[in-house]
Amino acid sequence: MTGMSPGTVTRLLAGRCLEYPDSRLYADLPALREALRGAGPEAAALLSGFLDHVAATEPLDLGAHYTSTFDTRNRRCLYLTWWADGDTRRRGLSLVRIKQTYRDHGLEYADEELPDFLPVALDFAARHPEAGTALLEEHRVGLELLRLAVTAADTPYTAVLEALCTTLPGPSPQTKEEAKAMARNGPPQELVGIGSPLEPLGPGIDLPWPTVGTSAPAVPSERPSA
Repeated sequence: MTGMSPGTVTRLLAGRCLEYPDSRLYADLPALREALRGAGPEAAALLSGFLDHVAATEPLDLGAHYTSTFDTRNRRCLYLTWWADGDTRRRGLSLVRIKQTYRDHGLEYADEELPDFLPVALDFAARHPEAGTALLEEHRVGLELLRLAVTAADTPYTAVLEALCTTLPGPSPQTKEEAKAMARNGPPQELVGIGSPLEPLGPGIDLPWPTVGTSAPAVPSERPSA
């Protein structure tokens, strides 16, 4: 895991933390902590606090908290197109377009997870920073609304969403109104975080990738390809 920018490392860590907290997350805690030194300082501090929470929480309790935190009923959804399209026919077209973007870059994710699942999008953004950043920017308003909703819920997952948003251009909106204004005005043009100079992590550091199935041979996956 050498030659990755701080923004890329942050996105990998955030994607891993936003998956369902199974036994593998707990087994990977030492590697995840080691990888923190490759993230930006602000993101590393945020994610370190979250990993401390994971270590101090029983797996069943954290799993129940994850399930209650991320759902559509409470408007805290980890599926990017839901924020723009809701559960409409238009969302199906958006999903097809995202999946085609992945295929255009040589990736085929397992059908067991929708292509707009945030950890999947973060996995793609880490492999292909330019195209991945464009995808996240396209859904920036949804990401910021998710961050605001999770913050209002007073959950440790707030730190993960805040760390992720440090990799996006410009400052994050502080209110729903500001987020909606961002949608009207368009995203900032300058790149922050993901475009930072590369900072190698050094030998012996192997950050676990999100467990989404893919046909890309460079990164091992626990799930079969579609």
